Amino acid sequence: MAHKEIEGRIFEVQRFSIHDGPGIRTTVFMKGCPLRCLWCHNPESMSSAKQLSFLPDKCIGCGYCFRVCPNEAHKMVDGKHVLDRDACVACGLCTKECYSGALEMAGRKATVDEVLEEVMRDQPFYETSGGGMTLSGGEPMLQVDFSEALLAAAKGAGLHCAMETCGHCDYADLERAARHVDLFLYDWKESDPKRHVDSCGVSNERIVANLRNLHDLGKQILLRCPIVPGINDRTDHFRGIANILAELPKIMGAEILPYHKLGESKVERFGLDGGRRPDAEMPDKETIAGWVAELRGMGATVVNEDPAD
Repeated sequence: MAHKEIEGRIFEVQRFSIHDGPGIRTTVFMKGCPLRCLWCHNPESMSSAKQLSFLPDKCIGCGYCFRVCPNEAHKMVDGKHVLDRDACVACGLCTKECYSGALEMAGRKATVDEVLEEVMRDQPFYETSGGGMTLSGGEPMLQVDFSEALLAAAKGAGLHCAMETCGHCDYADLERAARHVDLFLYDWKESDPKRHVDSCGVSNERIVANLRNLHDLGKQILLRCPIVPGINDRTDHFRGIANILAELPKIMGAEILPYHKLGESKVERFGLDGGRRPDAEMPDKETIAGWVAELRGMGATVVNEDPAD
């Protein structure tokens, strides 16, 4: 099969992204992730399957979904539109003519050519800003054939390519993709091995090993460090970040990603289990500035701008 015919499952192509690498970028979000982070801000990306988004407040009561659903998953309860998730098989029929946007499908199959066509619509912005394409997710390495082919096609079109990865994958797969990646946005979620299992569902052993291997390859790497109050905003975790940066000096530095509550709104929207999500508040600028100062005091390079400004 030619590379351009390889299919992947994505859930969003976000244009004019300015936080996923240098310049103006288009970020392609992939479905499926091997981690189960308590604070995940894209919980719809965990499963590789299609998922139905339902926003009842947007429903205008046209009745289309009631007529077309083969399993009668859409019901009226006390005058309100309710979705029976147990009956829903995510066939997507109800989304075809839901013009209000109350019902949408997250997860669609697309070929390399189809995605690249979307990405290339903003080529003039990439050229003037030094931007390009970023793969994110989910985890791109769960669809390594598609990710490698898309990255190769984008590089062939002259684009700067970045990839965000949790690093929990076979190194052979990561090495395949690395040939076409200019910048790795490498997630560093927890330094303590046991706490990593508790917070993310997997050991960090493979993640650390893959980071060292990519460093030895000479790849450009930026550590992305989500910090969640009450979970990993600890001095020993900050020390772990500083230590790995000192051990691997070619890494560009660390970027602190302060916790936000975007993922909470998606739990109900996609019918997900939110029972393990942290009861955490979004940090204020002073708290974030304290984290940055603590890391810099340990000798770590932190790329964040001063959050107190």
